[in-house]
Amino acid sequence: MATYKKRGHKPKTKEEKQHSLEEQSTTAEVFNTLDETASKTEQFVQKNQKYIFIIIGIVAVVVLGSLAYKEYIAKPKQITAMNDMFQAQKFFNEAVNGADNDSLYNLALTGGEGKFGLLDIIDQYGGTDAGNLANYYAGTAYLRLKDYKNAVAYLSEFESDDEVLAPIAKGNIGDAFVQLDQMEDALDYYIDAAEMRDNDYTTPMYLFKAGNIALELGKADKALSYFERIKAEYSNATEAQSIDVFIGKATVLANK
Repeated sequence: MATYKKRGHKPKTKEEKQHSLEEQSTTAEVFNTLDETASKTEQFVQKNQKYIFIIIGIVAVVVLGSLAYKEYIAKPKQITAMNDMFQAQKFFNEAVNGADNDSLYNLALTGGEGKFGLLDIIDQYGGTDAGNLANYYAGTAYLRLKDYKNAVAYLSEFESDDEVLAPIAKGNIGDAFVQLDQMEDALDYYIDAAEMRDNDYTTPMYLFKAGNIALELGKADKALSYFERIKAEYSNATEAQSIDVFIGKATVLANK
């Protein structure tokens, strides 16, 4: 059975007295150590308080500055940029869906009706979401206008995590390289576009394009793997409807 010492218990035996002294000594050492540590800390603070206050001040300025920038500069700038891009985006959408496309794409790029074009948005609002999106629209507009070098340049500046838009931007660069007769580059971008996201729209579309470019480059084995993946994983995709024909073609070429 465990025994407990009552409060106020006085040691009777020599052993108990010795043990009590040791306990008191250990306790004293602990408090002495704590006192020494506190004293050293206090001395350090007193000696370096000027620098400590400077560091605290810098951190406070950075944090408050960052919050102020986001709230009073970045957010209003983004709203202004989106408003200024409205007309250019309207021209772009009309070009995609309507007639006289080249004229509308040019208006989207350079502006019209006294409003900014996409190139102005990129120049004036770089670093904003609107400026980033303007790179996508501008690159795509240049692609439709057959200015493939500018298409590659602007699309390469676009960054996105969007499920569809991100791979389409990569795929559009691949399309531009096809037109520039840079097939190896086109293949790389099609594969990047196919692997960026896994969905039933962009993945089979760019696997199919990659397969056809691979065939043209004499890489029938790779082409076959892309086509077979479409058949196995994306049977409901548009590209899967005639995929057996391409699998047959790639198989013949791969076995030569």
